[in-house]
Amino acid sequence: MPNTHLEYEALFNNASIGIITVNGKGEIVLINDFALKQFDYDSAKELLGSKIEVLIPSRYKERHTSHRSNYIGHNPHSRPMGLGLDLYGKKKGGIEFPVEVSLSTYKIGEETYALAFVSDISVRKESENALVQLNAQLEQKVEERTQSLADALAKEKELNELKSRFVSMASHEFRTPLSTILSSLYLITKYDTTEDQPKREKHITRSIASVNMLTDILNDFLSVGKIEEGKIQVRLSNFDIKASINATINELKDIAKPGQTIEYEHYGDTEVILDISLFKHIVMNLVSNAIKFSPENSAIRVTSSNNNRELSLIVQDSGIGIPEEDQQHLFERFFRASNVTSIQGTGLGLHIVSKYVDLMNGTIACSSQYGKGTAFTINFKFSNTTPDEESTTH
Repeated sequence: MPNTHLEYEALFNNASIGIITVNGKGEIVLINDFALKQFDYDSAKELLGSKIEVLIPSRYKERHTSHRSNYIGHNPHSRPMGLGLDLYGKKKGGIEFPVEVSLSTYKIGEETYALAFVSDISVRKESENALVQLNAQLEQKVEERTQSLADALAKEKELNELKSRFVSMASHEFRTPLSTILSSLYLITKYDTTEDQPKREKHITRSIASVNMLTDILNDFLSVGKIEEGKIQVRLSNFDIKASINATINELKDIAKPGQTIEYEHYGDTEVILDISLFKHIVMNLVSNAIKFSPENSAIRVTSSNNNRELSLIVQDSGIGIPEEDQQHLFERFFRASNVTSIQGTGLGLHIVSKYVDLMNGTIACSSQYGKGTAFTINFKFSNTTPDEESTTH
């Protein structure tokens, strides 16, 4: 006849799951070899008679004692322990590890015993955590990719709007100069005598001015396109700021209105290190705007100063000024103040100027009084060497 006790003992000690039995007082009365290894104990003698809470982290002991008493004393039945919760066991040395516990009960006489089947789920938890991290990384990549696509779509939408604005503005802004050119060319053909030469020259001058206007409009759109595509490169060089501004002002004197004067003064060192091409565009735009929006017989004042590698440029006019409510939008693309609708323009000039100033790490500010004039102030800080000079000294 088989020895049932020995068979039970063999099954108990060779089981591949931790098995612990506690009595109604919560004292450990049986523990198999697998459970001893799980909790890093060498012998069952170290645990027999101890409260089961010795195998539970301290922060859970009080709560577990209450649950254990309720389970054994009032509601004993087979069930998973701590369903939906993260459970932890505590090894002999105090190290915690994640576990799953299934509970069962049995009776011997009047005594009720609880049987706990303990599984170490450290490997599974590591895999789950790794999977969570992987999912988080994938979600982050998806978010980044989604954001990248959203940015690309927004950029494409913005470029499409730019194209639409260009078509709309081109149809409006090109009409007047083209009509002027066409009518002037037609009239020139009618003036076929020597005496008509002054009239021919007048219409030739009108045609040239209209062509220049068209060129300016196209250049503005090309500049905005390059800025939006990030194709504007800053090329720093050492140049004479006073000579550069004087040359630009001389170019613009031909478009000045009758009686208008452009007065220029410079203070301090004349040598600066900036992008001369971008800087010339800035000066040309601000001064030509001052000419355009100022009346005849008025003065336009340009002032530059260079003190300790800090350049300040001020362009001031006594023109129509800018309404206060419009000033905050001055540097936006296509924006035109409400009092200049009768004056031709694309609304891109100041936007381009502000971008060029940004590219050279400068600042731009506007001060204006409606009907009394406007002043633009630009400030730059620059080093005393160009990038090429820096590379040769290292």
